[in-house]
Amino acid sequence: MRHLVLIRLDPNQVPEGGPDEDLIAKVNDIIEEMTKAGVLLDTAGLRPIEEGTRIRQSGGTQTVVDGPFTESKEIIGGYLLLQTRSPEEAAEWASRFLRVHGPEWEIEVEVRQLEGQN
Repeated sequence: MRHLVLIRLDPNQVPEGGPDEDLIAKVNDIIEEMTKAGVLLDTAGLRPIEEGTRIRQSGGTQTVVDGPFTESKEIIGGYLLLQTRSPEEAAEWASRFLRVHGPEWEIEVEVRQLEGQN
């Protein structure tokens, strides 16, 4: 089954300067481990929210708003696409990924199974 892991964070709580070299190395290590285990199908960080666009539809009318979005208290900073045998296995890999970020990062992940993936 495939699971999308959404990496959520508060842009106001990101350590100044973003991830340091040690964190980048730890993230690369867990990504390599996931790849070798055959569970990682894809992963990427997302460009800054200031470069994003939101398209909202209400009553059939669409509104396009370019970033930055001042009301954003939480953003999706990236994702992992996993192929696992169970939801529990996906949650375990997501937890391990999250753990490498250490206490200085206020971060969470949301693990969602893709529709039609049993």
